[in-house]
Amino acid sequence: MVIDDERLVRWSLEQKLSREGYEVETAASGEEGLERLKQDGHDVVLLDLRMPGMDGVQVLQEIKKLDRDIAVIVITADAAIARAVECIRHGAHNYLCKPFEFEEVCVALEKACEELKLRREVTRLHGQQHTRFDVANLVGGSAAMRAVRELIGRIAQSDATTVLIEGENGTGKELAARAIHFNSARADQPLLDINCSAVPENLFESELFGHERGAFTDARTTKKGLLEMADGGTLLLDEVGDMKPALQAKLLRVLETRTFRRVGGTQDISVDVRVIALTNKDMATAVSRGEFRQDLYYRLKVIAVKMPALRERPEDAVMLAEHFLQRFAAEFKKAAKRLSDEAKQVLAGYRWPGNVRELRNAIERIVILEPDEVVLPKHLPPEIRLGTGLPGKAVVELPPEGLTLDQVERELVRQAMERAGGNQTQAAALLGIERDALRRRLQKYNLTA
Repeated sequence: MVIDDERLVRWSLEQKLSREGYEVETAASGEEGLERLKQDGHDVVLLDLRMPGMDGVQVLQEIKKLDRDIAVIVITADAAIARAVECIRHGAHNYLCKPFEFEEVCVALEKACEELKLRREVTRLHGQQHTRFDVANLVGGSAAMRAVRELIGRIAQSDATTVLIEGENGTGKELAARAIHFNSARADQPLLDINCSAVPENLFESELFGHERGAFTDARTTKKGLLEMADGGTLLLDEVGDMKPALQAKLLRVLETRTFRRVGGTQDISVDVRVIALTNKDMATAVSRGEFRQDLYYRLKVIAVKMPALRERPEDAVMLAEHFLQRFAAEFKKAAKRLSDEAKQVLAGYRWPGNVRELRNAIERIVILEPDEVVLPKHLPPEIRLGTGLPGKAVVELPPEGLTLDQVERELVRQAMERAGGNQTQAAALLGIERDALRRRLQKYNLTA
């Protein structure tokens, strides 16, 4: 849209821009231009600043009320800096002074259109993230999952700046954390994450806090850390239970003061960041052993979310499987599949040591590889089929020569420790016993703790 009271300017721009492939409309006044903008969608407006009736600044303000995404390029004979600053302050994308070369207009239009495309792409991606990480995607009809969804919804809408999410591997801790971010007022701000166990200790502080030039041998330039880059948004600290003691003290200071210093810096930097800490550890035990600072634990646990293991809500297994069947069918452009009653029985009876992640991976494999429309038990991985106690499929087969109950117990304890990766708390949960009871059995059977 070209809005200019000079007929020759309107005609000239319309002719030349049309030849460049633009669809062009013109208006002789601000009032006329606004009426047309209300009726039809436009991406860019070339706006004269001095016109009878409404002047360009007034028109600019009204355009931004109609649609903030419309890029407005001001064209005027007034070269005063103050006037240009005023237009930019009110949302103008660019400012061209008359007389101008047509090439200047083309360059300004190309930049405006490119920025508009990028803005729309960002909006589209944000929309996808909102959909993907909606609280409703924490699937489950059990009382435990209904409580988790309600709590996460309340946290997202709150001003809470520190959240601790606990749970075994595969229970959906990261999904819950992202749901908090993308359903909060911080959704349009950065979401950054760092794995506290994956980054070497000598690099972790620089990654989190940034560093000044010359702070250490390889610090050739100043670098912003994740805390600084996440200002206004959210920082996920994955596996926070593995953070080294020296870094725990520095993180506590950040949470208490909302300030930090870059490595090698002397100036305090203030940030407004929501910190969401994730852990699969038993943090209370880690504190009692002196592995994690008690004051930091309680500071992180101002608001705590416990993600339930899938074995604790077996009624959700079938619902989750049906959810993943639909999701992966759409993602891989495959025909929709449905679960047989027998498959539902298997899924509901399995203990799911790998939790939701194990179920998701099993269903993804079925959607990709199995051609049948109906999912039968034979399509499920063997460890799932054999771990349910279905008729003819005993969990433990009695050999012809027989065996002692101690042998059975020792083997099950060994398997539980192996499947839990040596984590005693998880192994005890797999066996349905307390951790102390597991430790007694580890000692009894001389198994490595």
